[in-house]
Amino acid sequence: QVQLVESGGGLVQPGGSLRLSCVASGSMFSLAAMGWYRQAPGEQRELVAHITRNGIPNYANSVKGRFTISRDNAKNTVYLQMNSLKPEDTAVYYCNARDVLINDYWGQGTQVTVSS
Repeated sequence: QVQLVESGGGLVQPGGSLRLSCVASGSMFSLAAMGWYRQAPGEQRELVAHITRNGIPNYANSVKGRFTISRDNAKNTVYLQMNSLKPEDTAVYYCNARDVLINDYWGQGTQVTVSS
């Protein structure tokens, strides 16, 4: 029905950058907030950033000043620009979208590994 497809993960050295993308497709009501979550091994999934339909962002304290979330409503796409990456950022990153009926949709996850 509704599918979120993520891309852009990979292996990067500390201090490097990655740009994650997530596009929502399928039959759905209009999307409201979209966001990114991450889960490291042995840890619970945590919010990284989310953005309202009108473009108001919110960030976890651990990524403020380093990550930037943005979206293109016409394309049902959300992005996460990650700069100054640290080993602590290593995790599986999941895209999330919420429609106007407050249905939640999740991507399959994309691995981000920060290592020298």
